[in-house]
Amino acid sequence: MTAGSGVAVRRAPRWAMRRVHRRAALGVHLWSGGAWIGMDLVLGILVVIALTTDDTGLRAVCLQAFELFAIWPLTVVGLVCLLSGVLLGLGTPYGLLRYWWVAVKLAINLVLSTLVIVLLGPGMRRAGEQGRELAAGGSPSIDVSSLVMPPTVTIVALTVAVWLSVAKPWGRTARGRRSARPGSA
Repeated sequence: MTAGSGVAVRRAPRWAMRRVHRRAALGVHLWSGGAWIGMDLVLGILVVIALTTDDTGLRAVCLQAFELFAIWPLTVVGLVCLLSGVLLGLGTPYGLLRYWWVAVKLAINLVLSTLVIVLLGPGMRRAGEQGRELAAGGSPSIDVSSLVMPPTVTIVALTVAVWLSVAKPWGRTARGRRSARPGSA
């Protein structure tokens, strides 16, 4: 804050992005976040179809699509979203850990990206195997209802991240308050 004015002053980061680069990084960040939400919606729809259909062929296709759709595409958009967010945090006055809303978004992205790689990947590979077995006339033992939770949790978490980006609640972290003091870097 400036002396006696009551107006908050954002400090420029040590390395500030030029406007054109900031806009490009923001565009990539928004695109990847939107793609991530869209992919999880499609994944949720595939899970609902696999749960509710009586058509064995359709269920087999849905199970096989999990493996193709959920592992690498979700990993890529999650990591692009993470990297573009880190770039924006480093190159803008918001920083990575200066504001609570940015820190929470960073945590959400790290957790979701890790879960996609560590937990979702193996489950989707098993679903793909079960889909191929089902398509070949076998009787797979997969419980599709266990696949409802991942897209549901991700869509809720990403919706919270979008809300945080718009509302920017909670103010500065302790680190952000220290860096906002006059004479501090």
